[in-house]
Amino acid sequence: MDQRGRTPEVDWPARPDLSLALNRMGTFDWDLDSGRLYLDDTALEVLHLRPEQFDGTPAGLRRRVVPGDGARLDGRVRRALEDGRSHYGAYFRTLREDGTAGWTHLQGHILREPHGRAYRVIGILRDADQDPGEPGAAGERDEGRRRMTGVVERTTAILAHARTVNDVTDVLKDPEALGHLGAVSVMLGIVDGGRIHLVAEGQLGSYVPEIEYTRIDAEFPMSEAVRSLQPVFIASREEFQRRYPLLWPYIEPLAVRSGVYLPLIAQGRPVGALGLLYTRDGDFDAEERNLLVALGSGIAQGLQRAMLFEQEHDLAEGLQRAMLPRVIPEVPGALIAVRYRAARVGRDIGGDWYDVVPLGEGRVGVTIGDVEGHDTDAAAVMGQLRIVLRAYVLEGHTPGTALARASAFLRDLATERFATCTYAELDLNTGMLHVVRAGHLDPVVRRGDGSCHRIQVAGGLPLGVPPHEQRGSGSGYPVTTLELHPGDTLLLCT
Repeated sequence: MDQRGRTPEVDWPARPDLSLALNRMGTFDWDLDSGRLYLDDTALEVLHLRPEQFDGTPAGLRRRVVPGDGARLDGRVRRALEDGRSHYGAYFRTLREDGTAGWTHLQGHILREPHGRAYRVIGILRDADQDPGEPGAAGERDEGRRRMTGVVERTTAILAHARTVNDVTDVLKDPEALGHLGAVSVMLGIVDGGRIHLVAEGQLGSYVPEIEYTRIDAEFPMSEAVRSLQPVFIASREEFQRRYPLLWPYIEPLAVRSGVYLPLIAQGRPVGALGLLYTRDGDFDAEERNLLVALGSGIAQGLQRAMLFEQEHDLAEGLQRAMLPRVIPEVPGALIAVRYRAARVGRDIGGDWYDVVPLGEGRVGVTIGDVEGHDTDAAAVMGQLRIVLRAYVLEGHTPGTALARASAFLRDLATERFATCTYAELDLNTGMLHVVRAGHLDPVVRRGDGSCHRIQVAGGLPLGVPPHEQRGSGSGYPVTTLELHPGDTLLLCT
């Protein structure tokens, strides 16, 4: 340089390529049809890439872009292409060789065919670390905060509908949600006695650095979060190695540089822990920490609801199995088959029941019904109602009287529930069928020639309805009679 600091070899005016390079501005050319992406030397330098590290495709840049920023950048480009725009720009963070992050600005011009189809993008990549006050970076940080807040709100809203632990893990393992959080991997552990059971993991390859079961008193970050009821923030690889030597052998081969482990606390006690791993250094500011704690709170509530639902489901399912007939009796002259399947996933327990009652002398009674609700109380009421209806039938009461007495029994239970029911009594000697219905579906008959039709049964009100709401004389459950022939099939369903 001369005394005034000029570089003698630089011509005046400076060439455009030199002006760009001196200001750390590189160029790119992206062929949308072939997927090829060209970066000049300065662009590679801005992205902290050596030529041999870049494969000439957009995917080759992902190793240098912070995951959350990469997802947002993809969305920005996609919207520009779909909206018919000719230009777009964005700030995003790139990872240096030492793992620290720096700001980069991208500006692209979209070339389109006459009818509007985009086929090429030509643009500039610029080192934005020295931007005064980082105006663009501040905007990106604001957008990042809005994005994370949105993730917390959406995740909490979705988890409000989770009915099983698998529902919870499916939400947490969603790759898009991970990208918006900036994490590259997530782990969910559930407290099981004195241990933590890892029930979900993804995405860092096929293995996430935790073992399936860990003791709460072990020196693992997830265990510490549960033990202390405080979040554990790990800001660097050195901190991983120093604080958790048992975990370090699993972390060391990965690109992980920081992590967060959140205790999942519901009603004052830990129900589990959530782990998030990042490829950036853990510069978690106060606002980000608060958002992560809020996320943990929402997940804890959803997880507890799902666990309670599963416990109630298991209890009700066992109760229901105990209340239903263990075997279907063989009845000479008739072939009886039963199939019990849930109409909706997660709702395969509750008040549905069936029964077969041999009555002697060639007669058999079959019943099917449904108590209002899908919970343990419905299953308990169902069991009582099935047994009492069976008892009334075996005592010799007519079908209408048996249903009337069952209805009175249900009212006396004071459960404020009602039940629908169909009871059919068949004399196999004559083929005469007597059917009564309490607000239930009509039966269907399939004749021996293959034709099917619904039986129009004169029905009464559901079981449990107060007597003053029933109209007419007698039991309130009129009997419909028809004749079945050999080869006919009677179908009752709920």
